[in-house]
Amino acid sequence: MPEIITTETAQILAKTNVARLIDHTALRPEATGVQIEKLCREALHYHFYSVCINPYFVPLAKSFLSGSNVKICTVIGFPLGVTLSRVKAYETEEAIKEGAQEIDMVINVSALKDKDYKKVRKDIEVVVKSASGLICKVILENCLLTDEEKMVGCQLALQAGAHFVKTSTGFDKGGATTADIELMRGVVGEYLGIKAAGGIRDYQTAVKMVEAGATRIGASQGVQIVNGSPYANLPDDKK
Repeated sequence: MPEIITTETAQILAKTNVARLIDHTALRPEATGVQIEKLCREALHYHFYSVCINPYFVPLAKSFLSGSNVKICTVIGFPLGVTLSRVKAYETEEAIKEGAQEIDMVINVSALKDKDYKKVRKDIEVVVKSASGLICKVILENCLLTDEEKMVGCQLALQAGAHFVKTSTGFDKGGATTADIELMRGVVGEYLGIKAAGGIRDYQTAVKMVEAGATRIGASQGVQIVNGSPYANLPDDKK
């Protein structure tokens, strides 16, 4: 099983090298190849943990990032989550063939709200299985859920063998909140990572998410976050 860093380690990185917690993200439907190339160059320059992109751009990202420490993360069933499970499985397998190294899947929100927990768990399980041991994050889309549904979603992700739970797609009416992070951490303990995503645009907000229990940050403003950290102003020999 992939190693999941602890909240303590994440909190240290937030103060010393926040870039290593960031999935540098470009998921807008109007994104162009030129913009993805820029994203990859920024990821290499700032040493972000990964780039998070739509499956279509995975081969392009691979051409820039192959041999580097920057991983390629892609999204499955995005952004609504109501794709058929077998389609999510196929999408996952094909993305990995193209070069994806981490998977962020959107939970079936409708099934969760219908309390069809067996279907929700199975939906996650087939993606985890298709990911063949690669890190799989489950996007709950918390802005659409009650606190009880968020907790159940976390429990089902844990039962299904996922490695992370994630707050948001960033495409609906709300993003990450510290209250949600604390709630999720209370359910998953240190067994799963937590990715805070949606509305995180500066260093101070990123740190608050990590202090609340997040161990990964998804953000399109990764460069702004890093440049806002005290660490960014240190000479190279002090970093």
